[in-house]
Amino acid sequence: MPRKAHNISRRQISENALKVLYRLHKSGFDAYLVGGGVRDILLGLEPKDFDVVTNAKPEEIRKLFRNCRLVGRRFRLAHIVFGRDVIEVATLRGHHKQTNDKISKSNAEGRLLRDNVYGTIDEDAERRDFTVNALYYDISDFSIHSYGGGIQDIEQGAIRMIGDPETRYREDPVRMIRAVRFATKLDMEIAPETAAPIKDLAALLGDIPAARMFEEVSKLFFNGKAVANYHLLYDFGLFQPLFPQVVSALEDESDPTLRKMVELIFRNTDRRIEQGKTVTPAYFYAAILWYPLQQKALDIMTEGGLSHYDAFVAAMGDVMEQQCRSIGIPRRFSTVSKEIWQLQLRLEKNQGTRAFKLIEHPKFRAAYDLLLMRGEVETGKVNQIAKWWRSFVDASEEERTLIARQANKSNNRNRNGSKRRRRAPRKPKPEQQNG
Repeated sequence: MPRKAHNISRRQISENALKVLYRLHKSGFDAYLVGGGVRDILLGLEPKDFDVVTNAKPEEIRKLFRNCRLVGRRFRLAHIVFGRDVIEVATLRGHHKQTNDKISKSNAEGRLLRDNVYGTIDEDAERRDFTVNALYYDISDFSIHSYGGGIQDIEQGAIRMIGDPETRYREDPVRMIRAVRFATKLDMEIAPETAAPIKDLAALLGDIPAARMFEEVSKLFFNGKAVANYHLLYDFGLFQPLFPQVVSALEDESDPTLRKMVELIFRNTDRRIEQGKTVTPAYFYAAILWYPLQQKALDIMTEGGLSHYDAFVAAMGDVMEQQCRSIGIPRRFSTVSKEIWQLQLRLEKNQGTRAFKLIEHPKFRAAYDLLLMRGEVETGKVNQIAKWWRSFVDASEEERTLIARQANKSNNRNRNGSKRRRRAPRKPKPEQQNG
C-alpha cells in the first residue's frame, strides 16, 4: 500500500521511534514500524507504544545505539532507552529449519521455549499471531506491507489467527488471552476458526510462567475493558486457569455474593480508568480474592479448631500462595493485599474513638474502599458497618467526634446488655442453739 493510499503520517509516530527507524535505515538495514502502532493509527486510535523490526541482528543493533540493552532469552530483543520511553526493536523472525537448542527449542506440547531464528519480512509476517498485527510501515518509502489480509480484517472488524490456530496456540498459549484482549480493545469479533480451539486448549495456560501471566493479566484488567474481558475469558474457559479459587467459589449457585462482587470489581476498575485514576494490583487482588479467603479461613477454623483471627492469618498465606502459582504477584503487591485484608477485621471492630487512629493508616483508603464494596453486595452487619464508616469519613472533624462518641455509647450499652447480672450468693441463716 503506497503512501498515497493510507492515512499514516510521520507526525503520528513518536520522535524517538523515528530516530530509531532513520538510524537503522541510514546504516543500511531494513527498518519497519510494526504491529499495534501501525494498526492503531489506521483505526484512528492513539498508539501506546511503537515497536520496530529490522534485519539487523541484536548485536548489530547494540553497536548502533549507545542507549541500547539486549533483553530476553526466549525472544532476543533490543531496547533503545530514551529516558522513560523505550523503543523495542526485534530482528525479523524466520522459520525453524534446523534443530539447535541455543537458537530454537519447543516442548512436547509444541510450546516455544526459545525462538531466535532470523529471517525475512515475509517469514516474520507468517510468524506473527494475528493478521491485524501483520502490518509493516516501511521508513524507506512510507508504504505499508499488509500480510494475511490484515487491512481487510481491520475493515471487517475480525481478529484472525495467521496459520493453524491450534498449532499457534500450542506454540504460545498466551495468544488465546491476546485474542480476547484485542477483540475487546478494538471492538472486533474473534473469527470463528480462530475461536474454535480455545475452550479445549484453555488449560495450557497453566504451563505459562506465573511471572509472565502477571503482566498479561494487568493488560487485560487495567486498560478500561475489564468487564468485557472478564465475560469473554469466562465464556472461553480462560478465567479458570487464571483464578482457580475464584471460579471454584463462583460455581456455588447458592451464594451469589461473590458473583456480584466480581462484577462490581471490574465495573469499578473500568470506571476508575475512565476517570483517569490509578488502579493498583494490590487492591485488585485483595478484592477479587476476599471471599475465597473468607471460605478458606472458615475451613481452617472447622478443621483445625483455631480462633477466627489465627485461622484468618493462616488463610491469607494459603490463598495468596495458591494464587501466585498461576499469576506471579510480586511481593510488593501481595504484601499490601494482606495489609488490606487485615484492616478489614479492624474496620469491623473499631467504630468509635479508635476510628481516628485507624483512619491515619497508610492503607486505610484501600481497605475502606474494599469495605464499601463489600457493603454493596452484602446485607446485615457488613452493610451497617460500611454505612457507619462512610458517614464517619464524609463528616467534618466536629461531626466525627460526635459520631465516634455515639458509637462508643452504643458499644458500651451492647456490652453491658449482653452481660447477665449475677446474683450475690445468699448468706446461710445462723443455726439456732438450744439453751
